[in-house]
Amino acid sequence: MKITVLGLWHLGSVTAACCARHFEVTGLDFDEPVIDGLRAGKAPLFEPGLDGLIQANVAAGRLHFTTDPAEACREAEVLWVTYDTPVNDADESDADYVLERLRGALLHLLAGTLVLISSQLPVGTCAELEREFPQFHFVCSPENLRLGRALEAFEKAERVIVGIRTEAKKPLLETLLAPFTPRVIFMRTESAEMVKHALNSFLAASITFINEIARVCEHVGADAAEVTAGLKSEPRIGPRAYLGAGGPFAGGTLARDVVTLRNLGEKFGEPLAVIPAIKESNDLHRGWILRRLQTRFGDLRGRTFAVLGLTYTPNTDTLRRSAAVELCHQLIAAGARVRAHDPAVRALPAELAAVQLTSWSAVCDDADAVIVCTEWPEFRQAPWGDLLSRLRQPVVVDPNRFLQKELLACGPIEHLSVGSPT
Repeated sequence: MKITVLGLWHLGSVTAACCARHFEVTGLDFDEPVIDGLRAGKAPLFEPGLDGLIQANVAAGRLHFTTDPAEACREAEVLWVTYDTPVNDADESDADYVLERLRGALLHLLAGTLVLISSQLPVGTCAELEREFPQFHFVCSPENLRLGRALEAFEKAERVIVGIRTEAKKPLLETLLAPFTPRVIFMRTESAEMVKHALNSFLAASITFINEIARVCEHVGADAAEVTAGLKSEPRIGPRAYLGAGGPFAGGTLARDVVTLRNLGEKFGEPLAVIPAIKESNDLHRGWILRRLQTRFGDLRGRTFAVLGLTYTPNTDTLRRSAAVELCHQLIAAGARVRAHDPAVRALPAELAAVQLTSWSAVCDDADAVIVCTEWPEFRQAPWGDLLSRLRQPVVVDPNRFLQKELLACGPIEHLSVGSPT
């Protein structure tokens, strides 16, 4: 089977590399520096194991990259659309960015080709494309990208959702997806598109729900971790529920679908109350660390804080829409000094010029508190006894209780986390 993967940032690079274990794959992107890097075996961003997999597949002759849509599409049996849909500062997706590039590729496909869309696009996109390009078969399979463990998530998917109009293309899709999942759930196209909006919004609602419960716990002597354990013991909720008090959701992925559903409600005149409240609650929770520091220290002017982790999530080098970066801006605006350490960050953008990027050996020196932001596994191996001794006082803000076990072994400290009784 010959597959063309269109859009080669995170989702596309992972899709192309994983598919090339089993099929002949051509990666298509109109960004020449991205293609140059991929040809040299370098993905456009860090993902554990991805560069090695790209290099192995390129060397084996199963994976090729190009900026030429005619070259990429002329023999394709499947065009897999994998652009990471851009999101603006209001968490609104830029579908036109993806559709403009897709239209350019469709001009070079043979009639009857299967176009599989995994980019996050609003429900109704496939129907719109079907009206514009009736000669192709458009199918929706929502992406399942997991930053930091994307290869495992792709290659060992518990299930894959596929929205399809015609039975004729099911065997082709079953062949394509068989190496990656034992379970393909077929449904109508609009339902598959809606699954992604609903799934991400449900996860976002779970996060905001437990964070609101946790903030009340802080005032009444309850412990949110114990409350969560009680909730998960209820069979109607279950142990895998997306409940864990801590920081807000960030990065734009969940917020994008919440905003998409909110906008759809407005478009069709359907009053929604729960969906819009998800983002409102999460935006409020973004200020939890700053409020907690102000409660503990009062005026933050002249204080020094050590921020551990700057990237959006562990095992990536992406800073865009990172909650840690947002916190740095908040602290600086409050007159505080900020030092930071992140294993994947070697230099800071100009917008963070006021932040001092430093090493483990210096980040805590004479700081008023340590703030755990991005939960890099290596932070658990740090010499916490020594690091805490360098602080002016042993105060650690650890919203998700990521380092609770390690810190408790260091003796008496102030361990401030979301939902801890005060």
